[in-house]
Amino acid sequence: MHLYIHIPFCQSKCFYCSFTSLKKQDFEMAYLKALIEDIKDKIIFFKINKKSIKTIFIGGGTPSLMDAKFYEKIFILLNDFLEENAEITIEANPSSSNFTWLKEMRNLNINRISFGVQSFNENKLQFLGRNHDKKSIFTSIENAKKAGFININIDLIYDTKLDNTKMLDYEIANLSLLNITHVSAYNLTIEEKTKFAKKFHYKKNAPKLAKYFIQNIKNLGFDQYEISNFGQICKHNLAYWQGKDYIGCGLSAVGFLKNQRFYTKKNLKEYIVNPTFREIENLNQNDLNLEHLFLGLRSIIGVDEKRLKTSEKEKALFLSKKGKLIYKNGFFYNTNFLLSDELALYIST
Repeated sequence: MHLYIHIPFCQSKCFYCSFTSLKKQDFEMAYLKALIEDIKDKIIFFKINKKSIKTIFIGGGTPSLMDAKFYEKIFILLNDFLEENAEITIEANPSSSNFTWLKEMRNLNINRISFGVQSFNENKLQFLGRNHDKKSIFTSIENAKKAGFININIDLIYDTKLDNTKMLDYEIANLSLLNITHVSAYNLTIEEKTKFAKKFHYKKNAPKLAKYFIQNIKNLGFDQYEISNFGQICKHNLAYWQGKDYIGCGLSAVGFLKNQRFYTKKNLKEYIVNPTFREIENLNQNDLNLEHLFLGLRSIIGVDEKRLKTSEKEKALFLSKKGKLIYKNGFFYNTNFLLSDELALYIST
């Protein structure tokens, strides 16, 4: 089993961000109480055995805004259920993760950290609405290493209106200095209910630049295993792409069990009042197979031919003959993740 925990609080809202995040308004302790009630309930509902949680991912929001005591209470509850050597990830911002906090997180046996870097360029950071600078990126990563973290990720954003080969070369040059294990590179998406909403000119829509950036990340030794992820595989995210069961706890969290998806409340006060509530979405086999197709083509998971309809398999075989897919041992594997959605749409329609 896998567990996602959402921490919704942020210092400020980034201009591109559509995730559920709120400014801290003295709801932290009420939220913690609700979160613990939620986790306890889901341990029972999902019938979680001792030593059976393989991964935890604490995302947000900005988890690094919460102090160690907040997380201590959560891990007191979870420790007996964690598999030995479980992968435990926490997200952090360079502006809110000093050495003391990082050391305290490592002492809780959190063994993977993901920094929301987004860019090394000061102008681009301001454009994205980030509240840190380049110097704090290097300081945070150095502090993480001193605190005992070995598995370190950074997030980067590309395909903004500021991006060109010179900008991307600058990002790559700085990335090469970090000596980290993982990179997540996301192309900018223009989402509703964000400061970037309807500002479509903020996105460059430059496939050649995307290919250029991805190739240069790979040239640094980060193997691409999903459309946006490179390096030492994140086991938690891999579980999503494999269609594994997972628990989602916290505001706006999502969980999955067999053929059902579970959604928590999206309003903070409503969640605090009723943290165990779930809206349930029932998925049929066609829904699950379609998800398997899309996720399999955008990652190294691949697509199991047994989960394709006859017409879909014929299209997939045609693509393999054209060199767009690799067919091996009953699975279809994508050779170009940037085309994953187009290939999936072609096969499924």
